Amino acid sequence: MSKNDVNWMYADDFAVETAPIHRARELSREYGIDAVTPAVGAQMAVLAASIAATQIIEIGTGLGVSGLWVLRGAPESHLTSIDAEYEYHEHAKVLFAEAGVHPNHLRLITGSAAEILPRMNESSYDIVIIDADPTFLLENVEHALRLVRVGGLILIPHALWHGEVADPTQRGPIPTAFRSVMTLVSESDAVLAALSPAGDGLLQLVRVT
Repeated sequence: MSKNDVNWMYADDFAVETAPIHRARELSREYGIDAVTPAVGAQMAVLAASIAATQIIEIGTGLGVSGLWVLRGAPESHLTSIDAEYEYHEHAKVLFAEAGVHPNHLRLITGSAAEILPRMNESSYDIVIIDADPTFLLENVEHALRLVRVGGLILIPHALWHGEVADPTQRGPIPTAFRSVMTLVSESDAVLAALSPAGDGLLQLVRVT
């Protein structure tokens, strides 16, 4: 086991998950959903707390792991979460309720993000989380840049995609999509970007203009 592997394991073990997050993670495994790691979830919670987020939108609810984590950092925030799978939302509702999230602070929208996001108000969100089908990553980033306020965050987990993004021999559509987005944001004057290697990677963008 490499030193990096040991560090990643230590970072995940350091992040203590609540019972609802743990149940959401177990259920995610049953459904074959690749939820954010504990270390990435904790990092998202810290970022949400650091900007005192009050409005968060998430593209890709899954079973609620990332949403539950980010609300730990901003427990009074309103979370809008979009997913195409109605069954995921039915499970997620129960888990958010177990975590004490008030129903008025949670809006689960079932449907296609491509159809829903254009109807959302621009510059209205403190945080946009993109944890959906990575083949639509570029389109979702473009939507996120419109939706997030100046000074707000765009958080993209799985940004290293199982080690494939950093490996130039991996030329499939998913690592290529992540590399294209990273090139785009690194050259943009509209955002500041940082890539964390925690878990499967977390790309963090701050809108500056």
